[in-house]
Amino acid sequence: MEVRSEGIRLRFWFVRLCSSIVLWICLVQLVTVSELWHSHLISGITSGIYNIAQIQLPKQQVNGVDHLPPVFLPPRNYTSNGFLRVSCNGGLNQMRAAICDMVTIARLLNLTLVVPELDKTSFWADPSNFEDIFDVKHFINSLRDQVRIVKRVPKKFSSKYGYTSLEMPPVSWSNEKYYLEQILPLFRKHKVLHFNKTDTRLANNGLPLVLQKLRCRVNYQAIKFTSQIENLGHRLIQMLHEKGPFVALHLRYEMDMLAFSGCTQGCMDKEAEELKRMRYAFPWWREKEIISEERRSQGLCPLTPEEAALVLQALGFGRETQIYIAAGEIYGGERRLAQLRAAFPKIVKKETLLDRDDLQYFQNHSSQMAALDFMVSVASNTFIPTYDGNMARLVEGHRRYSNFRKTILLDRKKLVELVDMHQNGTLKWNEFADGVKQVHAKRTVRPTRRTVIIDRPKEEDYFYANPHECLCEETNCDEFLGHHNSSSQVA
Repeated sequence: MEVRSEGIRLRFWFVRLCSSIVLWICLVQLVTVSELWHSHLISGITSGIYNIAQIQLPKQQVNGVDHLPPVFLPPRNYTSNGFLRVSCNGGLNQMRAAICDMVTIARLLNLTLVVPELDKTSFWADPSNFEDIFDVKHFINSLRDQVRIVKRVPKKFSSKYGYTSLEMPPVSWSNEKYYLEQILPLFRKHKVLHFNKTDTRLANNGLPLVLQKLRCRVNYQAIKFTSQIENLGHRLIQMLHEKGPFVALHLRYEMDMLAFSGCTQGCMDKEAEELKRMRYAFPWWREKEIISEERRSQGLCPLTPEEAALVLQALGFGRETQIYIAAGEIYGGERRLAQLRAAFPKIVKKETLLDRDDLQYFQNHSSQMAALDFMVSVASNTFIPTYDGNMARLVEGHRRYSNFRKTILLDRKKLVELVDMHQNGTLKWNEFADGVKQVHAKRTVRPTRRTVIIDRPKEEDYFYANPHECLCEETNCDEFLGHHNSSSQVA
């Protein structure tokens, strides 16, 4: 009886294996036909079989959690119009957004994208290549049904063989018309274009839905950190969650930000002078003479650690709150963190949670260190940025995409008014706390449309902070976002 039972089980699994193989073969054939016919019906059937095929696959365990291995659709068959090389400029999150945009542009123009080059000349001087931060194999394979991505241009197009590609920065905030009418003809002539700047080169608004959704697919699915970063990031998150809920405070009170913004609140005279010298040392930081007090009153400065301590207390966070400082080295060190640490003794950073050996691999690689902070910030119970820079905005978008995890967007202009009134004795503590809570009653992230400001794209809401097209089904967006939450268009 046992032999017969074993035979039945073997036949059952054999039939199941054969069924999976047949389904996969059908999937490949249907995708090919769909590419040729552009049939919505065929695409729908293909998608259904693709999902079935995923369910049939054996599971793998990562950190004790079952995960299905990635299943990639067959490569898209198209005639490439040329090779797009890109050099991403800026810090980790500025480069991340640029990568998403460049994939989208390559798909729009039917180009072959070369794995992006990362900035090594910025303030952070991080020598990391793409494959040092991101899983390059996953990046290429997960997008192969959309765009062809290669690690390098063919030899015949390399400088070694005397070929010089056209190098240029595309115009900022451009829509698909600019790329189709002005950039595509250049590929027909030069075959290889090198975009030497990639920040904010694609419009926030006014793009077809299919392009917006592709930007999200790259950001939330195709871009993965390397296994070293992922594993250490998950360890950090687990350590924090084991001690209870935690707040990720993106305390952007770092030397580069203060030098760039000209904000010196709470700094000693020699520190203010040091920041000014740094501002002059970097030619691309064009604004040199800055009055810190004016900038702060306009809400254009990151909150100081002392201001952050008062604001967190006013918002109702108590001494027992676990706070993770998502930032690099705070300017002024422990002297500037003293008031914040006194109010919240359970302050931690990656450097205090992890052993030195754990972080040795990441030392002198600021983008890799920032990737750890990014992972923790996305996974935190509450995220509070003290400045609306690139990391803050991308984390906000990720948390919107992850079922609108709690994010508090601080109104810095109003806050510095309240802080100053409290510190000069005009506002008692209870009045100050009530004022802070009232200002932020509606500043917790919720479903809403991006603000569109016609002819002023720099001032409108950033796509990656609120990719609302990707947060709901197309037909249900109005109901999901609600007309009362819609940001008005400003002429």
